[in-house]
Amino acid sequence: MADEVTASELCADLLRMEFLRGMSRAAATVNVVTTDGPAGRSGVTVSAMTSVSAEGDHPVLLVCVHHLSPACTSILANRVFCVNVLRDDQSLIADTFAGRIKPSGDDKFSCTSWHTGRTGSPRVQDPLVIFDCELFQELRVGTHHVMIGKVVEAFVQGDRSALIYANRAYGSPLRLDNQMVSLRQEGSKDLLRIGSFFTVGPAFLPELVSRFVAAEPDARISLVEGHQGQVLEALRTDSCDVVLTYGIDLDRGFSALFLTRLAPYVLLSGNHPLASRSSLSLNELVEEPLILLETPPSKQYFLGLFHSMGLEPNVWIRSGSFEMVRGLVGQGLGYSVLATRPGGDATYDGHSLACVELADPVVASPLVLVHRTDTPLKGLAGTFARLCSRHFADTNQFPGRGEANDA
Repeated sequence: MADEVTASELCADLLRMEFLRGMSRAAATVNVVTTDGPAGRSGVTVSAMTSVSAEGDHPVLLVCVHHLSPACTSILANRVFCVNVLRDDQSLIADTFAGRIKPSGDDKFSCTSWHTGRTGSPRVQDPLVIFDCELFQELRVGTHHVMIGKVVEAFVQGDRSALIYANRAYGSPLRLDNQMVSLRQEGSKDLLRIGSFFTVGPAFLPELVSRFVAAEPDARISLVEGHQGQVLEALRTDSCDVVLTYGIDLDRGFSALFLTRLAPYVLLSGNHPLASRSSLSLNELVEEPLILLETPPSKQYFLGLFHSMGLEPNVWIRSGSFEMVRGLVGQGLGYSVLATRPGGDATYDGHSLACVELADPVVASPLVLVHRTDTPLKGLAGTFARLCSRHFADTNQFPGRGEANDA
């Protein structure tokens, strides 16, 4: 009898292994399931998500979440969840919520920007699709909870492709009749794809692109703009050749060409009592309302300036938009600390701003040109890199924007 039990167990193990191996071949969208409410904010990456029915009062879908996941406990307690179906350039978000990448400050939500959905659950700011759900039914099956959600809001953005997972790797779906891959490869030698962090791009890229076009008049340019996670993901997935961004929190696999340093400064309304000062210390500002640019790595960098001096700022409003921060400051609603300084000191709605140097000995932000380590800078990318190095070598071109030497 003992031998029969052992044989039965062996058969069960073999069946389980073949099941897992077989399911690894089944392509599925990659989804981050999030929740917020009395039990707190949480999220987890899942591939087990599918439609149940589109009929009735509300569409219904289901997700499967491991019972040991903190997100499982939170969803069951909050009774709401949001399914964020990721785009094919958002594997960084997937890896973060799957626990493969440790985010700064151990906050998984710092990997991208978020909105609040109808149920109160966090929704990715720029997903492929979101399904915001109220928990309708749940059932424990084996190690997982099958959670059936009543969809109260659905949102589809753009025409990008979904991030899929198959053969234990990320991928992107491709139509069988799509011939664009070979065409893109054939024409790629004349195309330079430049990514930029959304704050530094408008300040520096127009002139850099103008100089590049003068040097390479037959070249074509494509631009990818976004927060650091997005543009580095574009670089990782070969959607960019180079990225202009801050040299902060760069993953392994990336190499960076140092260009300059951008000294942080205080941004005030033009009629603020301290606006005429030549310099200010963080200690003088710590009690005032701070308008925080919260997009990573800006959030970690600016808060770190205070924390390095033993200070805790009074964060009043958070925004992922550089120009929104400037606009709020221009209205006199608070101050901000920024690193990129545009040429004009006025908001979109015409209010005046004052940029005041920091008196504290803080570390300036390195501005770098990033490329994949396995893709050396050559061809058009090499030309652009040499042009950037020459351009930033003359620090007098950028008064008030930091020095090129180490701070």
